Amino acid sequence: MNVAIITGASSGMGKEFVVQADVRYSLDEIWVIARRTERLIALQEEVGAKIVPISLDLTLPESFNVLKQKLEKENPNVKLLVNASGFGKMGEFIESSPESNAGMCDLNLKALILTTQTVLPYIKEGGKIIQVGSMSSFEPVPHLSVYAATKAGVLSFSRALSFELKPKKIRVLCVCPYWVKTEFFERAGEKENLEKFDILYTSDFVVKVAYKALDKSRKNYVVPGKYAKLLRFLAKFLSHDFMMWAMNKMFKYKKND
Repeated sequence: MNVAIITGASSGMGKEFVVQADVRYSLDEIWVIARRTERLIALQEEVGAKIVPISLDLTLPESFNVLKQKLEKENPNVKLLVNASGFGKMGEFIESSPESNAGMCDLNLKALILTTQTVLPYIKEGGKIIQVGSMSSFEPVPHLSVYAATKAGVLSFSRALSFELKPKKIRVLCVCPYWVKTEFFERAGEKENLEKFDILYTSDFVVKVAYKALDKSRKNYVVPGKYAKLLRFLAKFLSHDFMMWAMNKMFKYKKND
């Protein structure tokens, strides 16, 4: 039985990864993981493969035991794993809550690592893994300091894992998008401010680029979009101090606009 396992599947890029996986790959089932069960069930209306909803909160350690037990019972051939769960909170670190910061670390990085470790024994030669990073994976970002730190961890882990799994012919790709129009900003609390810049990408675009890079490229990360690629190019030559100064100015501009 060929399956894909996609976390964060109830909305945003996670949902789009489900829809496009159904078209691109020959799958018997797509196991979709998120907390909102009704949204997971509704995905069946949009895809041809059988949707298997798995309602889990990946910040809870017991969730990985549930996933492990299901894998042991079904013994699937996991053709594709996509770790798309995550959230961010914007603002001054000194004003942030410990609960929010711990949640970002738990969901963005810890859950991604543990999900990968739980699923990996069921991924055979030719299998593929997508980890959702961020443009902030490359640079420290004031006002997004904890989020950026978790995404830097995602990129580092993904690239190292790609090297380890290359002899097994298992492909690992970290997709590092710039701002994407999703529910992320409703939770982050900056949606209106960020939309003023009119540089948000769509989930459809980012996911298309990710899947194309997964299938056609040998690189272990991809930066979707010309504007994002330009920023990545500049970041290779400009100091982190300058980039942090520029990001800080951008956030202050948004707050005062």
